Amino acid sequence: MYAILDIETTGGKYNEEGITEIAIYRFDGYEIVDQFISLVNPEREIQPFVVNLTGINNQMLRDAPKFYEIAKRIVEITDDCILVAHNANFDYRVLQTEFDRLGYEYKRKSLCTVELSKKLIPEMESYKLGKLVRALGIPMSDRHRASGDALATVKLFQLLLDKDSEKSIIRKAVKTEIKKKVATRLLDIIENVPTATGVYYMHNAKGDIIFIGKSRNIKKRVNQHFTGTNNKAKKLQKQVVAVTFERTGSELIALLKESEEIRRKRPMYNRGQKNKSFQCVLRSETNQEGYHTLRIEKADARRKYITSFSNLSQAKHIMFKLTEDFNLCQKLNELDAAKSNCAQYTINKCNGACIAKETASAYNERVQQAIKKYSFINQSVIIVDRGRHHDERSAILIENGEYKGFGFYSLNYQITNKNVLKSIITPMENNKEVQHIIQSYLRRKNKLKIIPLS
Repeated sequence: MYAILDIETTGGKYNEEGITEIAIYRFDGYEIVDQFISLVNPEREIQPFVVNLTGINNQMLRDAPKFYEIAKRIVEITDDCILVAHNANFDYRVLQTEFDRLGYEYKRKSLCTVELSKKLIPEMESYKLGKLVRALGIPMSDRHRASGDALATVKLFQLLLDKDSEKSIIRKAVKTEIKKKVATRLLDIIENVPTATGVYYMHNAKGDIIFIGKSRNIKKRVNQHFTGTNNKAKKLQKQVVAVTFERTGSELIALLKESEEIRRKRPMYNRGQKNKSFQCVLRSETNQEGYHTLRIEKADARRKYITSFSNLSQAKHIMFKLTEDFNLCQKLNELDAAKSNCAQYTINKCNGACIAKETASAYNERVQQAIKKYSFINQSVIIVDRGRHHDERSAILIENGEYKGFGFYSLNYQITNKNVLKSIITPMENNKEVQHIIQSYLRRKNKLKIIPLS
């Protein structure tokens, strides 16, 4: 759990500043679960340059609560939380100074989104909050007011969680939780995971990830692990002390993220799982008469192919479908072993390429259309799918036929802006496995929005 905060102060000498406004959002990694926002009477004058910057003046704070009146609420809303702020050293120091004046020792672990941004998004021109969130397409209002800045930091932190491929942020949070709650029961774990689509991570007592999975209903899937009776389920039940998760909204992103995370982290209980690699591929050749032919072959990593299939049955089903959809020849596609014309020609469903009644150029044009539909060879597109919230969408970037990664964007933003698109994308490795995942998913879910990039 995180407490994301922003503090406005009077300005002045080091450790003599007073708080004029504070905003704290309690954040579980997906959504805000509690919040506290208040003006504060600092009992001292505000520096003129601060008044000009924030718009907060002494008259506005005359009837505002003093810090001691809100101190208990601050302690409660940040309990068991890691403090997160943009330039966290400043906000944490000012908060500790106020508590010191009351004679109370206030200690929390903290994370700084400036430092995290420099590590996870190193190419940005500026790391000032306003410039950074604008460059990332994050909406912002009430700049230099505690609530506006803290809300922008929430959105920024969620993007940083997405980009944290090594899970260093989550591991730190898990270690904090484990120290406070060593004897976590499985039922408590299940209670705290959502019924949403996403990827989940099972941690041992050291905070290490020992299993990664994906599901359209994380709670249901975790419950299956904890009620299973096979050997792996029993081992997980003994060793798991925490389950963290990332909502993706999109099932496709969950599949891609699961594949990437398992490949990178190789968790103990994922190593022995069944190889997900495809068995068959679709390839194209040109015969002696100049016609492009399509054929199903056993997968061979050394050879280029159009698309891949989990098994032969699936491959044949798709081959028959694309042959029919694009009015191709079953004989040329090795679906009909006829010696002369194919059976489809006799019922006027083949234009006669099998007996040279149709020109190779006319036939090959339709073959290329079929290839374009079933692969992303040399194409640059964005695949748009569900987001994690109702006002958000996900974007998967394919550039020159290669998978580049995914990201999330607000519906209020123009996703076709290439600079913004690349800044929100979490880079991922392109390989044959992810190509298979994307193409297989799109064959099943053929109503997804696909936007070509010029």
